[in-house]
Amino acid sequence: MPATLPLRHLLLALAVVSVWGSNFVIIRFGLDHLPPLLFAALRFVFALVPAMFLLPRPKVPLKNLAAYGLLVGVGQCGLLNLAMDGHISPGLASLVIQTQVFFTIGLSILLAGERVYRFQWSALLLAAAGIGVIAANSDGTTTPAGLALVLLGALAWAGGNIASVRARPDNMLAYVAWSSAFAIVPLLALSLALEGWQRVSQGLRDAGPATWAAVVWQSWANALFGYAVWGWLLKRHPAATVMPMALLVPVFGMGASALWLGEPLPPWKLAAAALVIAGLALNLLWPLVRARLLRHYG
Repeated sequence: MPATLPLRHLLLALAVVSVWGSNFVIIRFGLDHLPPLLFAALRFVFALVPAMFLLPRPKVPLKNLAAYGLLVGVGQCGLLNLAMDGHISPGLASLVIQTQVFFTIGLSILLAGERVYRFQWSALLLAAAGIGVIAANSDGTTTPAGLALVLLGALAWAGGNIASVRARPDNMLAYVAWSSAFAIVPLLALSLALEGWQRVSQGLRDAGPATWAAVVWQSWANALFGYAVWGWLLKRHPAATVMPMALLVPVFGMGASALWLGEPLPPWKLAAAALVIAGLALNLLWPLVRARLLRHYG
């Protein structure tokens, strides 16, 4: 991490990535009682209700706000919750969802004609090799359907990234909070249609303090706190100083799952993590390394 980041700000960045990483274990706790789509809907209810009274609606087109809410709410969170409902372990989910970086690059190429560089192809191949290792192995907690759902969720997240880049909101926290309004109704409708009223009502009856704490954590810690602090850091430091910290999200995710849920970390899983994180690191850090080499050696 560049030394230009003060210690207090470094600790804040670590707090955010630890919240984002450990959030996958929190999702697993919440799914013990709540159906996955209902859980996702409640996350956005709790994110919207306090924020709408504290933050002004962002000055972006409603169509864009709706697109972000649907892609991130129904696409990313809904599919991720479905996958984690017995189809993929939290640690692997925290790793695979990071492929959103490469889906974002791909969508940027398709929609905006952005150029793809050789180092990005190399980064993609590394990450794809890691996903291949996951697909070829299983510890009994991950299925092909679970892997596919998380990859689709990563694709939806990438679409949300494109929507937010096009909107260029002044306040990303307000943008995330107000977009929640467009995720709630579709998620509730899908929950009733696919999970059924009986399962929904039973889940609400069974939900105790720990389950509601998981909902609140998802809404306030993962979404509101995370985006607020991350945006605050990005306003005070170059993105190149802050963004590398995001590489620690799957590290915290896999570590928290191993520590709290006893998720095994066999060699193949560590190898997959190394490949995916190496791909992410190459994509993020190579331009910085190249620029520094050019400055020093011309």
